[in-house]
Amino acid sequence: MVAGSFVDPHGPEGTYAWGARTPDALSLALMVLGAAALVFRRVAPMYVLAATATVSVVELVTGEPRAPVVMSAVVALYTVAATTDRPTTWRVGFATMALLTGIAMFVGPLPWYAQENLGIFAWTGMAAAAGDAVRSRRAFVDAIRERAERAERTREEEARRRVAEERLRIARDLHDVVAHHIALVNVQAGVAAHVMDKRPDQAKEALSHVRTASRSALDELRATVGLLRQSGDPEAPTEPAPGLDRLDDLVGTFRNAGLPVEVARAKDAPTLPAAVDLAAFRVVQEALTNVHKHAGPDARAEVSVVHVGPNVEITVLDNGPEATPGRSVPEEGGGHGLLGMRERVSALGGTLSAGPRYGGGFRVHAILPVKARTTGAVSPTTNSGDTGA
Repeated sequence: MVAGSFVDPHGPEGTYAWGARTPDALSLALMVLGAAALVFRRVAPMYVLAATATVSVVELVTGEPRAPVVMSAVVALYTVAATTDRPTTWRVGFATMALLTGIAMFVGPLPWYAQENLGIFAWTGMAAAAGDAVRSRRAFVDAIRERAERAERTREEEARRRVAEERLRIARDLHDVVAHHIALVNVQAGVAAHVMDKRPDQAKEALSHVRTASRSALDELRATVGLLRQSGDPEAPTEPAPGLDRLDDLVGTFRNAGLPVEVARAKDAPTLPAAVDLAAFRVVQEALTNVHKHAGPDARAEVSVVHVGPNVEITVLDNGPEATPGRSVPEEGGGHGLLGMRERVSALGGTLSAGPRYGGGFRVHAILPVKARTTGAVSPTTNSGDTGA
């Protein structure tokens, strides 16, 4: 405003002349007041607009030569438009434009058609339009950000819900596994108590069975305790926990559903521990389910179960498309079924990898130790000697 007050727009040959005029003391005071009011424009935009419009009107009526004090009102009007709603912007904007332009045309010292008067109309109109555009842009960006945050929260909640369901299923499976061992312990303990006096050798053998069964139960409980639901479990199912001995039945259900599946498995494979056998079965089940859901109508699947040293390796291959959103790799945040498989395998100290195959299709590969390592599967708050869950 101070710089503009020294410029004469009516210089020689229609050009601007710098230093051709000098503002008087009243104009300088009004410019200072207008600029000082703008300091509070974000705190009280309406009051600041009223104050700057007042000093602008005083300058329009008394100023000679005229100083651009009205620019303070232009900035204040922009702030009002950027911080209020559109109806308020229309009402306040037109009122400000009409007031300042009308006073400049009919009360000011210049002719009503002077370009300075038309400039006031243009500047106030542009300020209201620019402020409304900025407000609309901010609202649009905020809406997009809110939708993105809501979608992220929904995705995380859905993931947590799916994981909770998988943990509940593991808890139910574990019920069957542990119940088997506890029943065996109960029977053998009864035998030992019955023959302790007359046949101590048979009692000793029964107690050995009790020790073996209880150790197996403890190992399987430690392997899964970190994944179990802590409270509010519904009643556990009564059917036995599935294992690889039911692999043919599982594959048959997918074949009946139209998915060709080939199985490669050694006939004389050793018996797996119950927890490992269950995890292997669930990995094959989930992998074939993903093939059936995502690999397309012409997909084919191959399942192999191979014993390699101290581990058993399960591989499920298909010839479907390279990647779909529902079959993303667990590290990328999608695929709740893959996340459940990863938790189940990790609880036994194994590893699982899943990803697209070169040339098309998908591959799920799990390595499970036959003697499950339970160190990493125990919850941090669970003592290694505590079996409570």
